[in-house]
Parts: sequence; structure tokens; C-alpha cells
Amino acid sequence: MSTTRTDLQDPGAVEGGGVLETRLIDVGRERFAGDIWGRTALLTRSAGDFSDLFSAEAVDELISRRGLRTPFLRVAKGGSTFPDSSFTSPAGVGATISDQLDDTALWRKFADGATLVLQALHRTWEPVSDFSTKLSTELGHPVQANAYITPPQNRGFDDHYDVHDVFVLQIAGTKRWIIHEPVHPDPLRNQPWTDRRSAVAEAAKGEAYIDTVLEPGDALYLPRGWLHAAQAQGEVSIHLTLGIHSWTRYALAEQLAQAALAVLCDDPEMRRTLPLGVDGPGAEIDTVRERLAAAVAEADVTSLFHSTRRGQGRPAPLGPLAQLAAVEGLSPESEVRLRGALEARLEGSRLTTRVGWFDFAEPDLPSVTRLLDGEVHSANDLGVGLVEKLLRAGVLVPVEQ
Repeated sequence: MSTTRTDLQDPGAVEGGGVLETRLIDVGRERFAGDIWGRTALLTRSAGDFSDLFSAEAVDELISRRGLRTPFLRVAKGGSTFPDSSFTSPAGVGATISDQLDDTALWRKFADGATLVLQALHRTWEPVSDFSTKLSTELGHPVQANAYITPPQNRGFDDHYDVHDVFVLQIAGTKRWIIHEPVHPDPLRNQPWTDRRSAVAEAAKGEAYIDTVLEPGDALYLPRGWLHAAQAQGEVSIHLTLGIHSWTRYALAEQLAQAALAVLCDDPEMRRTLPLGVDGPGAEIDTVRERLAAAVAEADVTSLFHSTRRGQGRPAPLGPLAQLAAVEGLSPESEVRLRGALEARLEGSRLTTRVGWFDFAEPDLPSVTRLLDGEVHSANDLGVGLVEKLLRAGVLVPVEQ
């Protein structure tokens, strides 16, 4: 039996159009995919109320009560970032690690006009984490989340571009955004704006593609490479940036080259030593090109692609105590589901996930296939022994009653 399934992991992520259509854009998924995605900026007025995702209260809690460490926060002013040591310190008895956020130091910098950047909120704030996971599932690309908290009339960063797409969600206050078209379309991750600093500065002097003030509930989409700068208006501004780390053809080429080189490792002719006294590739390069082209044609990048994707994210949170209770209280009536964001795939008799791979006997494969639908199943339906094994492995989680 040879079966391949993709982990749907969160059926709610795509119901009713999903979070992309219902919360971020007003042009419909089809038009966004065909005309906007990766091509041009899009401003959506009154996209929705984002207060369920993030808020001023969330900022205060994260900075003052969660014991965050760098690099979960950056501080910037006048286009430059402050050294971490200027806003971190030990936290007293039992918490003497030196790079924890110092709320007093941060308050002073903020009051003096600095922008606070809470980074990787998809790891530290549950509502943002859940939303980012759903959006990543819909788009098929990894999503990260940062929040920018800017004092009145201040600007955190100069005109620049990002090497990933972004959705900007205005949470509180207002912010003026000035957008210019790219000087280097579709930059790769190793092509930052600082490599083209003078071209960016020159382009920023020209007529803006968008010059607008975002208000709470507005959303802005920018493909990678689009120039932007933002300035708070007469009050504190908070916005959430969802960074989309898009897969590209170049990234697939990297995967293909890696897979082809793995094939060439098994070619005795490619392992052969070059002639004595060789001075340059000479005629050898023709042989190498021929065999490399053949290896590229032969290479299968599917497993490598999915392995790389699995490494770019983390599975949904898992509570050890709840998991232990589920194992100890397991009965035929117990209800379970696939853990979210596992990137699970069944290839033949092997299930590969972000928490490891597992081989199954032929009789178990129909049940394993069923659980990949992301729906709720009873232990009796899947098999109590199989459910216990996958609960212990962190692949299945109990359904809250």
C-alpha cells in the first residue's frame, strides 16, 4: 500500500474563506492570488477588529511580566537599533540570566521616542500564534509575527525593503505609511536593502505609490522588495506585521541542486581524483556538466522539500500534564485529534512529522490515513493501542471536553 496525505491540521483555517479572506483582504482569494500576491501592494480599509489578536495590554504584559529575553525584542530610534545591553538586565534571585528585558530601561527609551519591536510573537502570544498558524496553512508559506510600538510623531526605521512579504495590521493609534515600488524586485533572503542603500534612498525621494494613514482595523499587504517607511501620528501606534517567508523558484533550485549532489555521491566517476598537475577544470568540466545534468533530471526533491518545510516551523503547543492525563485516562470513548502544525505526511508505511517519523504495520495504515483529516476521532475508531502510541509520541492530542 502506498499512500501520501498532507496534514490538514486545522479544518477551521479554511472554513468560510479562511482568515485571509475574512480578516485581511476585501478582493477575494482568487483575485488576490492572481493579481496581487507577490506582485503589488494592497490597502484594505476596515479589514476588521484586530483587538482579539493583540493590544496595548498585551504589550505591557509581554514586556513587564513574561520574563522575555533577547532576541524577542529590539529597540530602534532614528533609523538605528540600540544594543541589547542597553535594555536588558538580570531579574533577581532565581532569574539571574543577564539578557532579560528590563522594563524600567524600556520605559525610559520609549518615553524618549524609541520604537519597541516585539519579535516572534507567533512563539510568545497565543492569539497571534494561532492566527499565524492558520494563515501559514492557507498560504502554504511560513509566517512570523512582530509588533511595532511607536511613540507619537516618531519613526522607527528609515525607508527600506524586506526580503519577505508582509501583512501590516493596525492595532491601535494611527501611522502614516509611504510606499514606493521596488528598486530590486523579489529580493532573495541574502539580498537585503542595505546592499542597495543609495538606490533605496534615491527612490524614496520620488512620488509614492501609496501615501496613507492606517487606522485601527486597516490592513496593508506589501510584497518583498517594496520600499516603505512609517511614522506614528499624534498618539502611540501599535501595528502587527505578519512576515510571509515565501518559497521561491530559487529555493526550489537550491533543493534540486542539493538532491542532485546527493545522487552524485554514489557515482564512482564523480568521486574520481582529477589528473595529476591539473591546472583548471579543462575537459573535465564537460564530463561534470553531463553527469550533473543527468543527476538533476533524476533527483526527486519531494521528500527534501517537505523535510525543509517541517524544519521551518514548530508544532502546536503541547501540555505535558494534559497529555499524561490523556494517556492514563485512555478508554475506547476517548476523543483525540491530530496535533496542529505537524506537517504530517504518510508516505508508504512511514509517517513523517515535525516531532519525528514513525513506521506502521499494514493493518494500522487505514487508521493513520483517517487521522490525517484533522477531524476528531474516538480511540475505538482508530484503535486504542495506536492512539496510545501516538499520544505518547506527541502526534495526537486529547480533545477538550
